[in-house]
Amino acid sequence: MFGPEGPTLRELTVQALSSVEHGYDLLAPKFDHTPFRTPDVVLDSVARALAPLGPFTDGLDLCCGTGAGTRLLTGVCRRSVTGVDFSAGMLDIARRRATAADGPGVAWVRGDARALPFTAAFDLVVSFGAFGHFLPRELPGLFTQVRTVLRPGGRFVFPVFAPPGPAHPGFWTLLGFDAVMRVRNALWRPPFVMYYRTFRLSAVLRELERAGLTVELGVLPGFGRRADGSPRARLVVARRAGAAPLGGQPAAGSVNS
Repeated sequence: MFGPEGPTLRELTVQALSSVEHGYDLLAPKFDHTPFRTPDVVLDSVARALAPLGPFTDGLDLCCGTGAGTRLLTGVCRRSVTGVDFSAGMLDIARRRATAADGPGVAWVRGDARALPFTAAFDLVVSFGAFGHFLPRELPGLFTQVRTVLRPGGRFVFPVFAPPGPAHPGFWTLLGFDAVMRVRNALWRPPFVMYYRTFRLSAVLRELERAGLTVELGVLPGFGRRADGSPRARLVVARRAGAAPLGGQPAAGSVNS
């Protein structure tokens, strides 16, 4: 599961017994060598899906970690890109790995996704692999924050993968992981919120709409389909109502389906 450059079992144990913030501070130097880092194949697929929706002017990578998604934004945004995360350790790695190049300026901001320090500043917000750190009851506040930082016509975009079914070994792996985390959080403080089976698409779409966002659901090609014919990977595109943002395409743009 982890390569030789990844964290040891002891390091993972220390991380898991810390808070989410401190745990990721500890994991940051080796994070990109773990399965928790969003694979490039996913980032590339999302970048291709974003291309016909742009160009975008200012982008935000929500819960940016070490900056993999932030680098994606530099290819689709013309003026500025911001990565926000509440782990100082993850941001430190992101800053070190950022490369100077022609394109939009990049800023790194330490902040909580549930209390973002921006207002109507972006026409594109993306997020990758972070939603397991939010409990279902936190989604309404999180999505309201995203709506607040979007300009009218701006979009909130993220991939969603279908969970494995009971016949797949991954189903039991994820179920077991969540069960262990629940026991850990019942017995140990501070809690470490990291669950794989709490971010359910139907509930997510409902909460996005309640937050005042119009949702389109596309398909990310290249990841195949499940036995029932449904796609394994979808792209959620939630748009704030209003005129298209400066430099963007008309609000009627859609993703491939």
